Amino acid sequence: MVDEEQLGGWIDAKAAAERLGVKPATLYAYVSRGVLRRRQAPDGRRSLFEAAQVEELARRGRPRRPPGPGELAIESAITALGADRHYYRGRDALEMAGSRTFEEVAAWLWQGRDEPGEPEEGAEPWRARADGVAAAVAAQSGLPPGLLPLDRLHLIAAALAATDPLRHHLDPEGVVATGRALIAGLVEALPAANRAPGGGRGGEGSGGRIAERLWNRLCPHPPGDAGLLRAFEAAMILLADHELAASTVAARVAASVRADPYAVVASGLGVLSGPLHGGASYGAERLIAEVADPEAASRVVGERLRGGEPVPGFGHAVYKSGDGRAALLMDLVRAAAPGHDRLAAAEAVLAEAARRRLPEPNVDFSLAALGAVAGLVPGAGEAVFAVARTAGWLAHALEEYGRRGPLRPRAVYVGPEPS
Repeated sequence: MVDEEQLGGWIDAKAAAERLGVKPATLYAYVSRGVLRRRQAPDGRRSLFEAAQVEELARRGRPRRPPGPGELAIESAITALGADRHYYRGRDALEMAGSRTFEEVAAWLWQGRDEPGEPEEGAEPWRARADGVAAAVAAQSGLPPGLLPLDRLHLIAAALAATDPLRHHLDPEGVVATGRALIAGLVEALPAANRAPGGGRGGEGSGGRIAERLWNRLCPHPPGDAGLLRAFEAAMILLADHELAASTVAARVAASVRADPYAVVASGLGVLSGPLHGGASYGAERLIAEVADPEAASRVVGERLRGGEPVPGFGHAVYKSGDGRAALLMDLVRAAAPGHDRLAAAEAVLAEAARRRLPEPNVDFSLAALGAVAGLVPGAGEAVFAVARTAGWLAHALEEYGRRGPLRPRAVYVGPEPS
């Protein structure tokens, strides 16, 4: 029986996937590549695809678009990019951010459990190796004061690796166990910003969810408002993976030559720090900090434009019409802290950017706004990004460990003729 949407020329994701013989997540990859058009159903809960376009694609066969300039095509079942959002193994990441814990989402990325919302192994907290945390803390003793958290994470990852005798176990169960301990170790070895429960170091107060433990490393005061902590954890979930971002490509290359999970994460961290990637949130953070009051937004944005500088936190290479992650995270911050002076400053920047017809805000801006409202330490957004994306890097490592050979991109040679 043909339903109303099919009569109207649109079919749901299940019907479209069955007609094309692909997984539903592949449909959203086709959308991001411009192969299929998609719209929301009237109930706002489903995606619909144009039936005629699906039929034409089914007749032509699955598309095999060659990579464009700067692109590397790798088959993956982890994350699909849609028009304004991404999907973790077929599930809407924005919906997961509103209802799941970071640990549940990481388990879904790593293992593809059918029920990612069920507590894993009785909701036992992830724990780091005590000797690894002690080594990572000791390694930081000679660092200069005022160092940003991301700079510390590079050193912490190396120290954790040096103390783990099981790091070369690359079977799925071993990698997942390492992943839990590694992420917990990255968090626990950071200096404590406050002494709330979970704010200690070296195993002290190391229970509870990863999001709350990371908050206590990055915020001088406990999360007094449940809404802000919820926004903080939602940010971690939204940032856990984003298909083949630059740092993920680096992580996959490392995994493809069988580098251990710590080396995979170290590879990702090295690329993430770039100002065009994870470091973009630090630029947005400084932008908002310059807006002492809403009236200053016009001057601050205008000075950057006059100097020929990009305005950090705006525009995205994939989401040309708006980053759904940014919208969701800003809405969570607004709901948690209405009337906050730092929120007013961020809103003034958004208004000024819209007045000047800048690109839509991206998740880096919303992450910076969250940090400003919550009072996080400088550079906290980069650290949230790094710890969260570690889950994605390890998911991609698990895929590479299951493949046969290393990734070996080829260059298009444009130099002098060989002689």
